Amino acid sequence: MKVLQVGKFYHPVSGGVESVTFDITELLNQKDIVCDVLCTDDGNNTRTDIINGYKVFRAGACFHVQSTSLSIDYIKLLRQHILNYDILHVHLPNPLATIALLFAKLEGKKIVLHWHSDIIKQKKLLTLYKPFETWMLKRADAIIGTSPVYVDCSEALSPVRAKCVDIPIGIDDGLLEADLTKVQEIKHRYSEKKIIFSLGRLVYYKGFEYLISAAKELSDEYVIVIGGTGPLEAKLKQQIISLGLQERVYLTGRIENEDLGSYFEACSLFCLPSIMKSEAFGVVQLEAMSFSKPIIATNIEGSGTSWVNEQGTSGLNVRVKDPQALAQAIENVLGDDEQYEFFCRQARERFEQSFRRETMVDKIISLYGKI
Repeated sequence: MKVLQVGKFYHPVSGGVESVTFDITELLNQKDIVCDVLCTDDGNNTRTDIINGYKVFRAGACFHVQSTSLSIDYIKLLRQHILNYDILHVHLPNPLATIALLFAKLEGKKIVLHWHSDIIKQKKLLTLYKPFETWMLKRADAIIGTSPVYVDCSEALSPVRAKCVDIPIGIDDGLLEADLTKVQEIKHRYSEKKIIFSLGRLVYYKGFEYLISAAKELSDEYVIVIGGTGPLEAKLKQQIISLGLQERVYLTGRIENEDLGSYFEACSLFCLPSIMKSEAFGVVQLEAMSFSKPIIATNIEGSGTSWVNEQGTSGLNVRVKDPQALAQAIENVLGDDEQYEFFCRQARERFEQSFRRETMVDKIISLYGKI
């Protein structure tokens, strides 16, 4: 069995879908299943890299439109190499991949779609892309959804639900390690207060402005620490200043991977305040759970985030765009030591049972076998 993972970008480019693709590729090869990768280069260079013995075909992009790379070389590379593989595992949304498949010789090839998210924001693009998406869904032999909630609620998947199987994302908890010296430095930096940690790109659907506003409702025994960079950074900094929260809310900028585990270890709980279905799963919740940290997340209609963070088990889920509800949930979790310890234990247990990358990949291998 030979598999080609087809995606937007690949390691060392960081991102939720890229991390999932990397974990699948690494473990398949470790299990002696030949698995290579087709992706676009984050620059404009077309080349083939060798990573841990497998091939990564990187296609230079001509230009980018609404977060979508356009690349003639991507189409050429798929046509050139497709005969070497039995299964194409395609990570979506990625209009370029669908277009490339239209021009490829698919006879005898099995197609697995990994449905990470619907197209939410780019409505004009979706109108143009919809016929191609419909063709791809009909052509697919199987479709992986990252949660049962997303599979059930996705309008795009509704006509092909019989092909869908939910396989939750899993991660390797050994990739993030806490340095006890750094943990103490972080705690000292924030005056030994209870750290509410959040992490992600500073973009529209993450809802960080509501978490910042929640700080107004909390006592000064709490600090909110938000890691990440993005286009809303200046706007969020201005919000912190205008609300007089400079001593209670901190934007750290990018946190390097070698330091990330220390932040998870240092925090009291993790908060995911996202507000739109673009947040389809919330992999950062798994990272927090792996450190036995309770979660405060939001009930996004049709998203899997509140399924990942099981209400009353690994934490609490609240209304979207509600700073008061976020603050109240934070106080509820951290205000009762016995309940807090319960959430800590259950967060780790839920991670162990459902969100290890080995579990994810074993289910994917089983699916490959069935098709």
